Amino acid sequence: MVEAVTIQRPRRWDSPFAEEMGDAEVERILALEPFRDMDRDRFPETMSLVEIIRNDTRIVNFQDGDIVVREGEYGNSAFVVIQGQVRVVLPPGLPETMLGRAPGAKKSLLEALAQLWRNPAYPEVRGSYSTEGSEGTSSRDDSDQQARIFLQDVPAVLNEHRTANLGSGDMFGEIAALGRTQRTATVISDGPSEMLEIRWQGLRDIRRRVEDFRHQVDRLYRERSLASHLQATSMFQHLDEDAIGHIVDETLFETYGDFDWHTQYQRSRDESFSQRLANEPVIVAEGDYPDGLLLVRAGFARVSQIVNNGHRTVRYIGRGAVFGMAEIIHNWLQEKKNQSEIGDTKGNSNVTAMRESMTLLTTLRALGYVDILRVPTSVIEKYVLPTLSQGDLAQYGQLDFSSAQLNEPEKEQEAAIQTIDPGMLEFLVENRYINGTATMVIDMDRCVRCDECVTACARAHDNNPRFNRHGRRHDHYMVANACMHCMDPVCMIGCPTGAIHRSSAGGQVAINDSTCIGCATCANSCPYDNIRMVEARDNNGALIRDTVTKAPIIKATKCDLCLDQLGGPACQRACPHDALKRVDMQNLPDLGRWLNR
Repeated sequence: MVEAVTIQRPRRWDSPFAEEMGDAEVERILALEPFRDMDRDRFPETMSLVEIIRNDTRIVNFQDGDIVVREGEYGNSAFVVIQGQVRVVLPPGLPETMLGRAPGAKKSLLEALAQLWRNPAYPEVRGSYSTEGSEGTSSRDDSDQQARIFLQDVPAVLNEHRTANLGSGDMFGEIAALGRTQRTATVISDGPSEMLEIRWQGLRDIRRRVEDFRHQVDRLYRERSLASHLQATSMFQHLDEDAIGHIVDETLFETYGDFDWHTQYQRSRDESFSQRLANEPVIVAEGDYPDGLLLVRAGFARVSQIVNNGHRTVRYIGRGAVFGMAEIIHNWLQEKKNQSEIGDTKGNSNVTAMRESMTLLTTLRALGYVDILRVPTSVIEKYVLPTLSQGDLAQYGQLDFSSAQLNEPEKEQEAAIQTIDPGMLEFLVENRYINGTATMVIDMDRCVRCDECVTACARAHDNNPRFNRHGRRHDHYMVANACMHCMDPVCMIGCPTGAIHRSSAGGQVAINDSTCIGCATCANSCPYDNIRMVEARDNNGALIRDTVTKAPIIKATKCDLCLDQLGGPACQRACPHDALKRVDMQNLPDLGRWLNR
């Protein structure tokens, strides 16, 4: 029998963001805005502000022209300017050719072949562990090791683009970091600069405990990102800056549901449709007066309509969708007609031409957790509706819910929905598979159970297979229990070390094995049971145990979409019968074509 190997169990902050954050650097940072006035007593001893600064931040120096963050990359950190200044490139931004994008590092053909030979005989081998001591690991996300990209002629480039200046004490990148979403702008160092970079876990902990800081983050979103969010919506695109500014000032932020929605979802899996519907928070109800235009900032929502004594689902909407525009337009046009009919008879008690306002024709419910931007109806009537053409008013004012308020890509989505079996679509929605950007769908009529997909996965990951060929089924289709790389990855929320993170380049959800402490927070949070906890072994197959408790060292494992493999996901490439496909559920036309091939 092979004897077990003992190491110190990985812990929170075993791998700090930087090694150089000593006492002097920490105190220097704490003396700066926005940390200077924070009440340290609001933080527990185990998660003090001092330790957050020490372990979740690092000081980074940039030279003139260095690109600090690039538009389109996924954010895992925010920045505070210590010295110097940066330039934020405003829309439409820099061309792709200037951003120096490069594909993530892939194994060469020789490396891929060599991997087939070195695959260990035992699964879940962790070759990075020392068999002699209890040394902590120190590793960073590979995105931190990317070569620095810079612009050679900063003035010549930036003078051709609209920019905004940020200086000492200013913060940027916080919205993308907290939401693990794509950066909305490129930021360039204007001369030498010194930055404090805060990874999102530390940013989250500070925001959670300091109310003023939370308000500051919300204010920055209103000032910097809300206008861009509005202008990305077709009905606001034509408005000038002055009108957009007024709308930004009046827009309300609202949230519905539970941020940790996965816990409720896991409990409700076996409930009936009516039971699940009753537990979904109502944002606005059918019959309510449309007091504002609703824009979905994040999450998913259900649109339903009363039929007899129940509700019928009309459609599902997600990030970027709008709700209530048709009713608002109808009421506005009706009011104009009323005023025209009244004319000079205003004040005449015999005039009864006023018609009742239209109420909302559908109910909007939160599927889990939804961020809503509510633009008051009065604001829409003042700044938006008078600027729309008759054609736009007719388009946005449609009440059939099939093509209203849709741009061309959305119309293509709607057309694709018609090609997908309604039962299949309902199955995908009710199980929240619509959250996935790489959902593994298997056609069981074509699948011969050869398990080539699982074998290929194991070969690509040193004999550590990242999924099993099983999952929920509808008709002859199965959604396998493999990480879907969600739009809304709730598995990241509670990770204490940031081991589970988004790849900055492609947005894939990956796990840094060296910083995973085996707490199982991500596995417990995953609504789809797509993260497994495994016992780590050494090259001889021996369990690796904690030096103190002697308990086996546990690691989280899941699909990483073969980030370092040639040709993409090995599972899909290995299927000899075209029975398996990775589907972005936001691309329903692609799904429809595959289902109907």
